[in-house]
Amino acid sequence: MGHKNLSSGRRGARLQDGQAHEKDHGLHSRRTFLRNLGIAGAAGMMLNSLPVNAIGMSPLAAALAAGDEDRVLVFIRLKGGNDGLNTLIPIHDFGRYQELRPNIHVPRNEVVELTSTLGLHPQLAPLQNLWNEGKMRVIQNVGYPQQNLSHFRSSDIWATTSDSDEVISSGVLGRYLQDQYPDFLSNPPATPPAIQIGGTGNLLFNNDEDFNYAISTENPTQLYQIARTGQLYDVEAVPECTYGEQLGYLRAVANTTFRYAGVLAEAFDAGRNTAEYENDRLGDQLALVARLLRGGLGTRLFVVEIDGFDTHANQLQAHSYLLNSVAKNVKAFFDDLEDGAIDERVLAMTFSEFGRRIEENGSVGTDHGAAAPALLFGKGLNGNGMVGGLPDMRNVDRNNNMFFQVDFRSIYATVFSRWLCIDGGFVDQIMGAQFDRVEDLGLFCQGTTSTTPPASTADIKLKAYRNGGDLVIEYNLPAAARVGVHFFDAVGRKLNSPFQGRRGAGAQVQRLPLNGIGWASGVYILSLEINGQMYSQKLAMFR
Repeated sequence: MGHKNLSSGRRGARLQDGQAHEKDHGLHSRRTFLRNLGIAGAAGMMLNSLPVNAIGMSPLAAALAAGDEDRVLVFIRLKGGNDGLNTLIPIHDFGRYQELRPNIHVPRNEVVELTSTLGLHPQLAPLQNLWNEGKMRVIQNVGYPQQNLSHFRSSDIWATTSDSDEVISSGVLGRYLQDQYPDFLSNPPATPPAIQIGGTGNLLFNNDEDFNYAISTENPTQLYQIARTGQLYDVEAVPECTYGEQLGYLRAVANTTFRYAGVLAEAFDAGRNTAEYENDRLGDQLALVARLLRGGLGTRLFVVEIDGFDTHANQLQAHSYLLNSVAKNVKAFFDDLEDGAIDERVLAMTFSEFGRRIEENGSVGTDHGAAAPALLFGKGLNGNGMVGGLPDMRNVDRNNNMFFQVDFRSIYATVFSRWLCIDGGFVDQIMGAQFDRVEDLGLFCQGTTSTTPPASTADIKLKAYRNGGDLVIEYNLPAAARVGVHFFDAVGRKLNSPFQGRRGAGAQVQRLPLNGIGWASGVYILSLEINGQMYSQKLAMFR
């Protein structure tokens, strides 16, 4: 996976440590700029600040596409490092909490009690309904060994599942695209398996070459524009630059987005929102995800983001606002999904690069810390509850950080295997190592999907040609499969899907009347979809 040792001796990032803190931001800004010269960013520059790109079919996504349950996972990133102690109030040791935070603690009479030991910040009160309905669970004390307190390094660790002393250049989902599907541009799936809004510097869907394979937009407005209109800008109007050797590749990536623009527009038009979201960035993101899902979009993996959790100063008001946005919008999101009768298919989970120190600082805020909670939402949790133990504010490390109890990679492994229903051995491959599963989350699968890799192009033996008024397609199926035939123009816009259904194993010959497809003389792309994997052939047809 391409890694090297990295010292993790960084003590912390306080507001007073201004130079180190600003250096982190500066380095990340430069790194993000360079990384964005890959697929996401360069395509964004090409498309007049509309950074959208195609995603290929990873083994994880292929296994998802082959599954019967069509489950969806939505990551909600709390960017900046969320303060866990002011999110889930430590009722069990309230005196110690109040002592450490004389100016920023939540008053005891304002805490929303879930249990005798667990309470919510008052701005999280809308989540109490989800808890009472058995649709919310809490994992306390989440972290990893030798917690790094740099925003950007720790974000990379969460995205790549690396140890703190190694650097891996690929994300947990992105690296398998590179290893298993190097020709993803010529064989993209009909539906984007992943969508990421915000966080374009995140490594989650990156491969070893720093290319991000997700449909990725800087903000919900950009994705909304694509979904609403199904249009992108002219990809040929690209200025010459020193990265000219990448232009052909980037144009090819941009062309594939025409296909996804159409799919997104169809789902957007077919879906609707019936819940009341907050008029803010997170509300816009979750409303759009809900509408696309209600419209039938087959995407299974989403990342949304709310920024502002780096609360070094004047935390009370800022953190309260952020938590209110999370609570109201998550509640609206699941109300929306329930109204569309698809809520049982969707699991959402929060994550943040780290927590905050147990004590307040001199600026009425908190500095970078270690262990913090993760919140999970969804009907598939089959109840409420807390795992990971209660926060221990008395037994801390030399930097006054709490010790973690649950490795975040164990949460990933559990969700992948018990929610997305991926075979356990294959999950370990995705993670790069074997991690314990988190018990008592209420997630389970009736079975697991197969991890057999998709058949190679040589095995499929796709051949398509015109015979009179018919389009003849010949191919081989190693096993019975769900099959779709899709017809695209030269820039990737879908014209028709003349066949979708199940076919038995063996040699296949299908004759499809051309008058039902709608075509004129020109070059076309025929794509054969087999259990979510695409096999394509270029066709030149003339009347």
